Amino acid sequence: MNDWTIDLDEFISNAIKEDVGDGDHTSLACVPAEGSKTAFLLVKEQGILAGVEVALQVFNHIDPELNTKVYLNDGNAIKPGDIVFEVSGSARSILKAERLVLNCMQRMSGIATNTRKYVNLVKEYPCKILDTRKTTPGFRVIEKWAVRIGGGVNHRFGLYDMIMIKDNHIDFAGGIEKAITKTRNYLEEVKKDLKIEVEARNLKEVQEIMAVGGIDRIMLDNFSIEEMKTAVQM
Repeated sequence: MNDWTIDLDEFISNAIKEDVGDGDHTSLACVPAEGSKTAFLLVKEQGILAGVEVALQVFNHIDPELNTKVYLNDGNAIKPGDIVFEVSGSARSILKAERLVLNCMQRMSGIATNTRKYVNLVKEYPCKILDTRKTTPGFRVIEKWAVRIGGGVNHRFGLYDMIMIKDNHIDFAGGIEKAITKTRNYLEEVKKDLKIEVEARNLKEVQEIMAVGGIDRIMLDNFSIEEMKTAVQM
């Protein structure tokens, strides 16, 4: 999961604060403090399971006394009627955790399922399915984790862990060669070792990027299938 543990802890804390506020007053009013229950997570759609580890951390964060028994794990294929896990203990704690657990697992499983679909489409080729920064604000660590569970590969996590020279950067810098040169000089100045990716808008730009060299990856932006084939051959 990379080194995202701190991000996950912070995400869970913020999510609980957002949902619970100063208390689950409905449960506090209606459910006895000593009330104990066992709940099961029931699958209602076919797909790829994701979010079990997140759920376990949510339960532990809300109430370390809750007991869980896991039957299916992240990455497993699931079908309607499957039981993913059971959780037992304080009824108030289970009710407090329920919606956050379901929100995370439903979204993560949807992303993992969709990712697996695309991964399967290219499994016969030397290809990987990458994700993007087009994520729900505050939910990135969860969504990118789901991509990995589905068999995809995380691209850059944010603006800080990779250089991506896009069309806007190229235009501001005064062209492809200047953008790449400025980037190399900047990385040397700040003593950072980051991979460099450059976006190409057409085959001419692919040639130009290759002529300059010294980068790690070329992104083909809005290329047709035929143009992509030509670019890959180049």
